[in-house]
Amino acid sequence: MRAPFRNDPESVLSAPLAPAAPCRAALFLAALCAAVPAHAAEPGLASLINAYRAAPEPCGSVPRAPLPPLATPPALSSVRLGTGAFIELALERAGYPVEHASAIFVTGAPDAAAAMAVLREKYCRQMLSPQFTAVGAARNGDTWQVLLAEPLRPIPLPDPAQASAAALAAVNAARAAPRLCGARLFAAARPLVLNSALAQAALVHSRDMATQRYFSHQARDGSYVAERALRAGYAWRWVGENIASGINTAEDAVAGWLESPGHCANIMNPAFIEMGVASSLNTERRMMYWTQVLAAPR
Repeated sequence: MRAPFRNDPESVLSAPLAPAAPCRAALFLAALCAAVPAHAAEPGLASLINAYRAAPEPCGSVPRAPLPPLATPPALSSVRLGTGAFIELALERAGYPVEHASAIFVTGAPDAAAAMAVLREKYCRQMLSPQFTAVGAARNGDTWQVLLAEPLRPIPLPDPAQASAAALAAVNAARAAPRLCGARLFAAARPLVLNSALAQAALVHSRDMATQRYFSHQARDGSYVAERALRAGYAWRWVGENIASGINTAEDAVAGWLESPGHCANIMNPAFIEMGVASSLNTERRMMYWTQVLAAPR
C-alpha cells in the first residue's frame, strides 16, 4: 500500500549577555528555543546572509557553489521565539506555515557584521543549505535571532475533468486484463464510462468527509452510497463505492484501490458499467479525500 494512502477497512457491494561578552551562538532545529526578548527586525543581517550565499567560502573545507538568494518574508523577522516554543507552530500562528524551519541565536555581537562572522564560522552548513528558501533576522541589543525556513508547499488541486479522465483511464486499463483481487480472480471486463450523476454523488461525499473530518462510507447524515446516488438522480440496479484519503492524484487513488482486495473487486466487477470520481481537500489538515462511485442503471 502506498503511504500515506488510507483505504476504508471495507469497500461497499509536527537573558542576553552584557555587551562586553564575546559572541556566542546557539542553534535550535525545529524544536525548543531559548527565551528571546522582544526585538526589532534586522534586514541588514539577512542581506549579509544572501551575499554570503551568492559567493560562499568553503564550508568544512568543502567548496560550495553559489546559491540563489533567500526570500525575506516579514513573518520570519517578526516572530519572537520564547522558552518551549515550537518554530513551526509559532510561524503557523503568524500566518506563515512551513514545511520545516530552524532558528539560530547569536549573543554578544554588537552589529550585523559581527553576527554574520559567527554564522559563517559556526553555521555555514545551515546558511548554505538548499533545504531553506526564506530567512528572517531580528535583534535585541547584542542578541540576534535568525530564522531559516521552507514555506509550506500548497497541495495542487486536481482539475475535476482531468482527474475524472485520469481515473477512468486507470480503471479501464485495469479492467482490460484479468486480475487477482485478493484470492478472487476476475476476468477482463468491458470499459466503464463516466456518468455526471455518479460524479456528483462522489463529490458530495468527498466534500462531506473533508469538511467534517471523518473517513467512512456512512456520511454524517447517516446515508450510504445507495441513497446518495439516488439523491444525485441516478436510479441504480447495482452500486458500489471506493473511498481513500491522503492521496493527491486520481492515478494514485486508483492504484491504491487496486492493491486492496475489496476495492479491486469493485473496480473489476463486470456488473458495473458507469462510474464517477471526485476529490475534496481539507485545507487545515492538508488531507485530500477521494470517492469513486460505480454503478449500473435500472
